[in-house]
Amino acid sequence: MRLGTTVPDFSADSTDGPLRWHEYIEGAWAVLFSHPSDFTPVCTTELGSVARLLGEFKKRGVKVAALSCNDIKSHEAWIKDIESLPEFCGQCKVAFPIVSDPGRDVATLYGMLDPDEKDAEGMPMTCRAVFVIKPDKTLASSILYPATTGRNFQEVLRLIDSLQLTAKHSVATPADWCTGRDCMVAPALSDEEASAKFPGGFRTIQVPSKRGYLRVTGNPSG
Repeated sequence: MRLGTTVPDFSADSTDGPLRWHEYIEGAWAVLFSHPSDFTPVCTTELGSVARLLGEFKKRGVKVAALSCNDIKSHEAWIKDIESLPEFCGQCKVAFPIVSDPGRDVATLYGMLDPDEKDAEGMPMTCRAVFVIKPDKTLASSILYPATTGRNFQEVLRLIDSLQLTAKHSVATPADWCTGRDCMVAPALSDEEASAKFPGGFRTIQVPSKRGYLRVTGNPSG
């Protein structure tokens, strides 16, 4: 999928019951993240991390769902393991749906399959995909990790903060940015437009090329 395209709709069973994806995310920011398989070590820590951070996703108005290529019975048994790990899950519950996709239908639709990782039956497993979706159901960002590398969901939250900020204001966020820090003025704005848009003004970083493209302004959200 390309950035800016409408993400595919799908219907599937989940640990919260039957789920129609477009209906579930209607009018909200959303994150769909996939897992190679239930009862695998890295996936278990990741689901626990998301359960612990779920309040942070909700604070940002973000709907969350996971996907794994196992059936609901397997998911429900796996949740007990996830919730038993205080190092990752704390005292939290897995209070978001885990989508069942044993036939790899959704994984194929979203291009999540990892050709190098297969299960005991020789079926391809999903990579560790993260899809961040805007309220209009278009793809805002996608990240792909190999099955062997666990994700940092604090970084996913940082990414969402940037996406939500830049969707509202004519700014971009620099390397290592986090909420509250200064931003860069969007290149599309002239200096005159930037002065009018940002009451606090902006400063231009001087560089050898003498091109005034590095313009810094305060975080417009305060």
